[in-house]
Order: sequence, then structure tokens, then C-alpha cells
Amino acid sequence: MKRFALLLVAFFLALAEPLAAQRDFLTAHEVDQIRIAQEPNERLKLYIHFARQRIDLLQQLFSKYTAGRSSMIHDTLDHYTKIIEAIDTVSDDALKRKLALDEGIGAVASAEKDMLAILQKFDDDGAPDYKRYQFSLKQAIETTEDSLDLAKEDLKKRTAGVEAQAAKEKKERESMMQPKDLEEKRAEEKKAAAVESKKKAPTLRRKGEVK
Repeated sequence: MKRFALLLVAFFLALAEPLAAQRDFLTAHEVDQIRIAQEPNERLKLYIHFARQRIDLLQQLFSKYTAGRSSMIHDTLDHYTKIIEAIDTVSDDALKRKLALDEGIGAVASAEKDMLAILQKFDDDGAPDYKRYQFSLKQAIETTEDSLDLAKEDLKKRTAGVEAQAAKEKKERESMMQPKDLEEKRAEEKKAAAVESKKKAPTLRRKGEVK
């Protein structure tokens, strides 16, 4: 029991460290790992790993009622929920950029199904301190359900939805711009598109080698 208490203290001290980009739901070490994992599928797998760690910690907290545990349950649930939200953000951004995401999305769906079942068991626990973390637990369950629904959705359909939402948001932003600023913005976008179209496709041929 003493060892478990020390582990909890160490975990929350790590979360108290300054974090890049204000990601207070990750430890500094986790932020570094996310920064290194630029490929969306790998980044999704990392977030899943972090989410599972929070679930493991919650299982330990729920395994035995102790006075004062409710605040740790509350904070851990909040961190978990933000990780799931980050998963959805990474997924939508990758789809918007038309990047392959089948591997990462498959891993997300499998993990979230398992984690949702565990969260629902916590909700049925009926512990004496339930009211103290009830809202955070309900939020974690709902966020996981929504994320799982997205992960199970057809990728083509989801991509179309993401693109439609991005187009809508772009139109709303442009409607609030001054005509001169809007004209300059569109000129920059046209120039960037022209540069992109001129880029040569990558090749494995040596210099001077022909097809």
C-alpha cells in the first residue's frame, strides 16, 4: 500500500512539471514523446498508451476506498478525457491533410472499446465518494463514446465531414475579414498552390538515370 501511495505521488508530481503548449494533462516526458512522433499513426498509438496508463491508475484507485482518493480520481479522469480529445484532434487533422490513418484509427477503436467498458464499471461501483468525481466520470464516458463512434465511422465519410467543417469555418473567417485583407489572403493561397504544383514527385533514381 505504501508503494502504491508513493507511485501516486510521483505521478502527480510529474504532471505538475511545466509542460510545452500548456498540455497540463501530459507529463513533460510524454510531451517530448508526442513531439518526436510526427507521423499521425504513431502519435495516435502514443496517446492510446497514455490513456491506458490513466485507466491503469484509476483501476488502482478504485480497487480500495481510501479517504482523499476522490481528488486523484477526479484529476486522472480529467487528464484521460483530454487525451481522448487530443486523439480526435490528431485524427481530424490527418484526415484533413489526406494522410493514411487506417492503422492508427484501428488501434484507437480497439483500445477505446476496452477502456469504455472499464469506465462504465467505475460508474456502477457505487462508492461512498462517487458524487465527488461523478461529473468527471460521466464526461470521460461520453467523450470515449463519441470518440469511439468516430473511430468506427467509414474513413471516407469522416474525411468528407472534416473537409466540409473546415470549409465552413474558413468561409466564416473570411466573412469577417476586410475586402483588402481577403484579397491578399487569397493571392497568397494561390501562390502557395502554384508552388506546390511545381514540386517534383520524389524518385529513387540516381542522378542522370532515366526510366
